[in-house]
Amino acid sequence: MGVQLQAYFHHHHSSIMMAQPPLSIPCGSSNSLLFNGKKATLLLDGSLGLHFTSRKINRRRRDFGIVASSNVAAPFWDGWKPEKSSAAPSFSDILWPSAGAFAAMAILGKMDQTLASKGISMTIAPLGAVCAVLFATPSSPAARKYNMFMAQIGCAAIGVLAFSLLGPGWLARSTALGASIAFMIYTRSTHPPAASLPLLFIDGAKFHHLNFWYALFPGATACILLCLIQEIVCYLKQNFKF
Repeated sequence: MGVQLQAYFHHHHSSIMMAQPPLSIPCGSSNSLLFNGKKATLLLDGSLGLHFTSRKINRRRRDFGIVASSNVAAPFWDGWKPEKSSAAPSFSDILWPSAGAFAAMAILGKMDQTLASKGISMTIAPLGAVCAVLFATPSSPAARKYNMFMAQIGCAAIGVLAFSLLGPGWLARSTALGASIAFMIYTRSTHPPAASLPLLFIDGAKFHHLNFWYALFPGATACILLCLIQEIVCYLKQNFKF
């Protein structure tokens, strides 16, 4: 792991700020750098603390600073490795989210039996992704209630609108998906499972009769149940560890 350093110099005589190219330096190392004729020694620790000593090369006084950033692009192959963590998950951290997902789909499945006569299904594929987000990564931005309900309602409505204007086909699907992503970015409500709702409506004839009610049902309505189950799962994970 490394940090990216952006160095800059301020000339007192001319009051001009000059930026140096970014440098990537591993943490926990000592490095001597030469900045426009000025030698500087950097000591970096794991907490991104910087200790700086310098030696003047010429007579003119210069002030310079360093901006540290930890968002250096990781090597390409790091994305193909599992995320590093301090310890392996406990059995309870695996069991409770899995049990919560099982309970959620079981309850929705029983609701399907009641609604079968009306041709409505609650166990739609995007809800499986919602369960993974809520139960496995409850502290992630995608699991926030605002993100979930804003994206579920907005993206579903976009799917209905795209189908009404463009009909079934590739143009409606691509337009709805692009507009859904733009909507989530604009409203700061990124929730990946919601991006599949427009495609599900456009290609799912059994949902067409819902029209704009699709914005609330089954996606957003089912998420209310999933939020309740999430609270139970989080409680069990915190209080029943093994």
